[in-house]
Amino acid sequence: MADPAADQDALYEQAAAAYAAALERLARGYEPDPDKRRDLVQDIHVALWRSFARFAGRASLRTWVYRVAHNTAISQTTRRRARNPTFVTLEELADTPAAEDALHAIDRRMALERLLALIHTLEPLDRQVILLYLEELDAQSIADIVGLSPGNVATKVHRTKQMLSRRFHGAPHDA
Repeated sequence: MADPAADQDALYEQAAAAYAAALERLARGYEPDPDKRRDLVQDIHVALWRSFARFAGRASLRTWVYRVAHNTAISQTTRRRARNPTFVTLEELADTPAAEDALHAIDRRMALERLLALIHTLEPLDRQVILLYLEELDAQSIADIVGLSPGNVATKVHRTKQMLSRRFHGAPHDA
């Protein structure tokens, strides 16, 4: 007879080994502050370990890990937003003015930080979709994780990429 606690530990160890780097990147996409990001990564790992007590294999391990991780990050983001409403919609972000001199002094690291700063301002669902896309998941996998249709995911990815590109490069907002 199998030991459920041992199975839970084994699944967690397998997931942590396979997805540790992705979970770090995911946390970076949700939390700009390094100390809070470390806390978020720990919270994700705890939630992941706990979740394997009810993992029935109806989803792939990858889908399960991303679903738990994003739900944990979104929960924290939502709680923080309730205390400090600083997030904006894609449309509001597209309407904000771009930094004038940002392109002149930016190197690869600064470009990444700027992109992450833009991603940090997205609504949780838009942020979740674009972060999963940046992890190179396909529309069907993202749909399985976030609960949207693959077509809706593809549309969100396309619109978000266009908006981020415009904002990143300081192009005027399309009316």
